[in-house]
Amino acid sequence: MTGFVQLLTPEGERVEHPDYDYRGGPDQIRSLYRDMVLVRRFDTEATALQRHGELGIWAPLIGQEAAQVGAGRALRAQDHVFPTYREHGVAWCRGIDPLQVLSLFRGVDYGSWDPVETGFQLYTLVIGAQALHAVGYAMGVQRDGAVGTGDSGRDTAVVAHFGDGATSQGDVNEAFVFAASYQAPVVFFCQNNQYAISEPLERQSRIPLYRRAEGFGFPGIQVDGNDVLATQAVMQAALARAREGGGPTLVEAYTYRMGAHTTTDDPTRYRLSDEVEHWKLKDPLARVEAYLRRNGFASDDYFAELGDEADALGERIRAGVKRLAEPTAHQLFDRVYAEISDELAAQRDGYDAYLANFTDAELVEAHPSTSSGAVAGGAR
Repeated sequence: MTGFVQLLTPEGERVEHPDYDYRGGPDQIRSLYRDMVLVRRFDTEATALQRHGELGIWAPLIGQEAAQVGAGRALRAQDHVFPTYREHGVAWCRGIDPLQVLSLFRGVDYGSWDPVETGFQLYTLVIGAQALHAVGYAMGVQRDGAVGTGDSGRDTAVVAHFGDGATSQGDVNEAFVFAASYQAPVVFFCQNNQYAISEPLERQSRIPLYRRAEGFGFPGIQVDGNDVLATQAVMQAALARAREGGGPTLVEAYTYRMGAHTTTDDPTRYRLSDEVEHWKLKDPLARVEAYLRRNGFASDDYFAELGDEADALGERIRAGVKRLAEPTAHQLFDRVYAEISDELAAQRDGYDAYLANFTDAELVEAHPSTSSGAVAGGAR
């Protein structure tokens, strides 16, 4: 096991680690910083949209941008990710449009991106379930002969994202057992943001989470999750090990959720403002900005242009969310499976027949969630 991995301090100073090194230059670091700035803007816009009633709920990621961008940019095209409901930064790195993510939280579809094409599964709301899905997929990758071949374009790793709270779930521990038993090419990426909804870490575990891997027989690493350089370096090594046939790794990204668990949560009920202020000094974006400025790797013009790009993204998100088309009741049935079953088709047709018995005004009064635009074929 390796101790706490940090390559960029909160003050923006580069430090060395005996086992991990970030080899990217100024261009790559500026690119990572751009990712984090735009992901944060995506997140803050989504939070505001929810507050204005445009989204049903939102799971903020503020404070966790470095963990997600560092992990996301360590992936290769053929790798596959199993996220929770908060991996907006990883989705960004996999090329998924923010509006596709927001359509889920607006409730207009079940997920509109292609997991095969993007290498990014649909969001998982059941805490920890995706860890088992990831291990199963990784075992399939093994049986497809896509591990340990030496072909950099073929060998595949799988990543399971989850939070510290999920480590208390049986599904995650069962995933550890199967991954270790079969040497599955999977990286378990735990974003330890200090709170399982409202329970602090010290009530969840008597030891650092990364050390749990030892009991299952594979390596565990704790990385500064607010350090995008360290996170990417650690993930690159863990992913390489998986692709080469070395088996699973648990990466604990030690970070902090600066916002609420979701927009239905009030974090002031279970933590002190002094704690939040302490972690703001470790802001993942601020340390990279300090590094770029201190070393002359980015000018004021660069930061101004990036600010303009973030503003444009915010404007596109606000306008785009309001344009997302509400599905008809008919379409909701059609979007459950790639090919609709006879049983589901019968349910759909029966519901269409039921809705046809009402006028539009009667539907709005009796079924407020079903507007006239949500009736297939037009109600009579």
